[in-house]
Order: sequence, then structure tokens, then C-alpha cells
Amino acid sequence: MTTAVREAPHHRNLTCYTDYRCRRTECVERYNERNMARLRAKKAGIWDGFVDAEPVRQHLLQLEAAGIGPGWVAATTGLSIQTIRDFLVPNISRGRGRRQRTSPDMAAKILAVTEENHLRGKVPGAGSARRIKALVAAGWPLKHIAVHAELSPPNMTDLLHRETVYASTAKAVASAYEGLKGLKPERHGVDKVQAKRARNWADRQNWPTVAYWAERMDVIDDPDFEPLYGITRRLIVAQDANEVMRFSGLNREAAAARLGVSKAYIDHAFRDHPEYAVEVAA
Repeated sequence: MTTAVREAPHHRNLTCYTDYRCRRTECVERYNERNMARLRAKKAGIWDGFVDAEPVRQHLLQLEAAGIGPGWVAATTGLSIQTIRDFLVPNISRGRGRRQRTSPDMAAKILAVTEENHLRGKVPGAGSARRIKALVAAGWPLKHIAVHAELSPPNMTDLLHRETVYASTAKAVASAYEGLKGLKPERHGVDKVQAKRARNWADRQNWPTVAYWAERMDVIDDPDFEPLYGITRRLIVAQDANEVMRFSGLNREAAAARLGVSKAYIDHAFRDHPEYAVEVAA
């Protein structure tokens, strides 16, 4: 039994060759020309309108070494922080690796960012606030941080709450952070009482420390990153059990089974965090 070969509706593009097995001389030549162009483009790092992302990644690493993080690059280019971070690290939440290719336009925007021009405009304020809070947790009062950042003390308080800050301000705070994070305040002009007061303030606010951020510097400027500093497993279980019991009407034993813990663990969690303790849904 033979299978009839369908006739191509036209011979203007590659479909007649790839889909209809057309082997006219001009169609074969068209296919070969396109294939050779594809191979040349791939060798040059360009294919389907995209370019190799490695030069962009290397540029971002150089900027990062100069203290210019993804947040500042994003603000300068108008791209999102996640888009910039995709060049540097795998996007685990979306189950994909580091970006390997990018559009020429996006590459040009990022490669155009330099140490000189990145200070224009504003950037998210999360990174500045987090650095200041971490220094306070280390015992540095705001007024001392302000001196090292060459900013006024009232500005330091304001920076704890701003959604955006000038990039030059963010750079000043980051520079102060790098200079102070490894120093003991009491040995550098801070009174012991003041240092203790600063640490107590940060402790009451549950502000993440320098040690916490040391392992998370790649996200310290990302406003979408939520620090889970100081959150224990019992607190998480207390919160989850509270929600399960209130919305599903389960008792503690049933809630424990759903959460994969023992009833005794929920009892202990509620005892440690009575604000979440419930019996059953109303």
C-alpha cells in the first residue's frame, strides 16, 4: 500500500519542504539557504532574534562587584528585579535555570548600565531599610549610621519606611553597611548603653541581623523577598493549625493529621503562641 504525497498549496516558504516533502530545486535551495543562515547565526550567538546571555551575566557580575546590585540595574533599565536576577541565578520558583538567551534590546539596556549612570532615578527602598535595621541589630544607633552614610539622622528614620529612595542614597547606605557590618560599635565610638539600646530595639522589632543577610545578599534589595527571620516551626504550625481549624471546623487531633504533626505538637505550639490558639471553628 502506498501513501499519496500531498501537493503543497504554494511554494513560497519552507512549509512545502518540511510539511509536504517538496523537492523542487528552488525549494531545496531555499531550505538549504535558511539552514545555513541558522547555523551561522547560532555560531555567532544569535538565533530566532535572541543573543547569548552570558555577556550580560558577566556585566551584571562586574556591576555587582562594584556594589551595583540587581535592584539598581532594574531601576536604571526599567526592567523588573526578577528579570535581572534571572541572568544570575536559576528561577527555582518557576522551575527553570539561569537565563541562557535574551533579546538584543534587553541585552543593550543592561549592558548600557555603568557605574557612572546607574545613580539616576530611584530604586526600591527595601535594601536600604534592611541594611539599616541589620546595623541597628548589631548595636549601631541611627545617628552613627547617618554619619558613616553622610546622611542626616532624620533621613535615617525616614529610610526605614520608604518604598523608593534615590539610587545615590541607596548607594550611600550600602557603602556604610559594608564599612560597619564587621565592626563592634563599642570599639568605634558608640557608648555601651546606646549600643545595647539599639540591639534591644531591633530585637523587639524582630529585625534580621547582619549574619542573616550575609547568606542572602542576592535578595537583600528585592522588595518581593519576604524575610522569615525569627520564625520558628512552632509559630508556623500554630498559624497553620489556627487557619485549618477555623475554616475547616476540625479539632486539634484532625488538624494535626492534616498538617502532618502530632496533636501534642499543636498543643505546644498554641501554648507558645496563645494568640493563635483555638479549639474548633465557631
